[in-house]
Amino acid sequence: MPDRGEYGATAIGLHWLAAALIVANLALGLYMVDLSLSPAKLRYYSWHKWAGVTIFLLSALRLLWRLSHRAPALPDSMPTWQRAAAHASHHLLYLLFFAVPLTGWLFSSAAGFQTVYFGVVPIPDLLDKNKELADVLKLVHRSLTYGLAALVVLHAAAAIKHHVVDNDDVLARMLPFLKPRS
Repeated sequence: MPDRGEYGATAIGLHWLAAALIVANLALGLYMVDLSLSPAKLRYYSWHKWAGVTIFLLSALRLLWRLSHRAPALPDSMPTWQRAAAHASHHLLYLLFFAVPLTGWLFSSAAGFQTVYFGVVPIPDLLDKNKELADVLKLVHRSLTYGLAALVVLHAAAAIKHHVVDNDDVLARMLPFLKPRS
């Protein structure tokens, strides 16, 4: 673990790569969903699914890394309720990192559209084609995605609050070029 209680380069890299993919895939999903059926829409759906598979795999890597590398301690000045909220939100983020792509995969399977990762590696369908189940899974996938988006915004807002209002090192641990304000 780094000396000053910040995350190491691997943890920081995995964090920001996952964040960028999640935000980009959310934006792509919002954009493509209401498009008319076209070759472009089908291409966007493939990209969305590829990104989802990548997010799922990256989340597994992040979880393995996290289980083998302790996170820096939270600041002593942080109230107990904030510590509890931070731990709960991180657990929920990890749960959603897996649940959102998994429900997308289940939805795609039930809708009868196999995912072929980067157009090369076929991902096996988890369910048989079933329109009624696909409709339910689409709603579940969308709802979990909105929940993840809201939690990501809350996570970012809390980190910024810690930097600007609390003047602690919570944000600087993931952005080492930042220093707590004096």
